[in-house]
Order: sequence, then C-alpha cells, then structure tokens
Amino acid sequence: MFNKNIKLVLAGFIIILAFWQFFEGNIGNGIMLILLSGIFVFLYFKNEMILLAFLRLRKQDFEGAKKWLDKIKDPESALTRKQQGYYWYLHGLMISQTNITQAEKYFKKAIRLGLSMSQDLAMAKLNLAGIAMTKRRKREATNLLAEAKKLDTHGMLKDQIKMMKQQMKKI
Repeated sequence: MFNKNIKLVLAGFIIILAFWQFFEGNIGNGIMLILLSGIFVFLYFKNEMILLAFLRLRKQDFEGAKKWLDKIKDPESALTRKQQGYYWYLHGLMISQTNITQAEKYFKKAIRLGLSMSQDLAMAKLNLAGIAMTKRRKREATNLLAEAKKLDTHGMLKDQIKMMKQQMKKI
C-alpha cells in the first residue's frame, strides 16, 4: 500500500510520461499510460485495502477483513477523511460481534469523519441505536433510529428498523 500522496505523485509522473509519448508520436503508449495513471487516481479516492476488506465482509470472513485492515498502519496519514470514516466503520462492524463498547466508539468516530453513502451512514446509526438500546438508553436509541430511517432512502433497512422499534417497546 502506498501513501495517498505517493499515489498522486505517481499519477502525475505517469501523465507527464504519457504526454512525452504523445509528442514522440507514440499515441498508443500515451493512451495506455493515461489509463495507467487513472488507476492511481482511483486508488487515491478508494483505498485498495478498504476495498479488499469490504470484499471479505461480503463473504462474512471477519478475520480476513481484519487482516486487510491491519495492513493500514497509520490511517490518519495514509487515508483521506472519508476513507478514515470507512476504516473505523469496518472496525466497528467487526468488533460489534464481541465488544459493543469499543464498537460504539468506532461507529461514533466513523460518523464524525463521514461516510460517503447514506446507506452506510444509516447502517452505522442503526448499529449505534442497537448498542444504545442494549445499554438502556432509550431516548438516544429513538433519536438514532429516526435518523437512520431518514437516511435509508432505498428502504433496505426498513425491516431492521421496524424490528428494533418493536424491541424498544419492551424496554
């Protein structure tokens, strides 16, 4: 994994090399180098380790996802702000199976840093609502559920929100 700034420097160097190829008359080489620089620009905005961790989570392989996330040594310097949000969001998802207090801290940090998709933000708030409900903080859980419902524009979490509201009536 390269640092985020190194990715931009590599992309810039490859673009300069591509223009040199255009001026030399090697149009095919220049086009290929422009496409190659696009990979580094893409990886600047979407970190490769986080993408691989998401792929592992789709297969319910929490240990494999943790292995990919552990390869990111210093998230503050290696990742952009949104990527840091997803880094802590993934950590919260994985640790929520064992330690809900630590998971709450990670989810709050992910929400503070920001998640680019409203569905992910809704899922983080839904998890926080579940943690608050477990800790008998009904008002906080109600507020978080309302926010999650607003953010769930596609209705993917509708059943989970409904189930959570029914469980809150028992508290």
